[in-house]
Amino acid sequence: MSTTHHDDAHTGPIKTPKQLLAAVLYAFVVPVFVIIGLVMYITSANKLAPGAANPERAISERIQKVGRVEIRDANRPLQSGEQVFNAQCAACHATGAAGAPKVADAGAWGARIQTGLESLIQSALKGKNAMAAQGGGDFSDVEIARAVVYLANSAGASFTAPEPPAAPTEGN
Repeated sequence: MSTTHHDDAHTGPIKTPKQLLAAVLYAFVVPVFVIIGLVMYITSANKLAPGAANPERAISERIQKVGRVEIRDANRPLQSGEQVFNAQCAACHATGAAGAPKVADAGAWGARIQTGLESLIQSALKGKNAMAAQGGGDFSDVEIARAVVYLANSAGASFTAPEPPAAPTEGN
């Protein structure tokens, strides 16, 4: 029996750490990137673009202007100040949310009433502090002004509710 031992017979093809690193790279990392590339190539073909089901609508949405025109009935009856308050203002002014002066709170409205009706109307139309601008919404400026009068009068003011401007008469 021979007691000689051959070390070369039981070793693999990787003999150095550099060879081990190259083997790991080629055996695991490269195939992962190849698979990712194949998946991206296969899934990128023939995708429907957004709006492809209705191309006319998609085109009109892409090229639409920032603003839009909304036609409303100019002859509809004006809402009262209380109606506008209940629909638009009550969410904050009934509860005092975000520091809004509550309806009928003479202390909170006193200094504001002193500034005058025009100042109050401009604050409502353009916004002030946490209150967003109310002009240009569901109600006309005259209706918003009526709501301001309603709020101020509930706290002790004696403002007169505004009426719409008279229609221009035809003729020279």
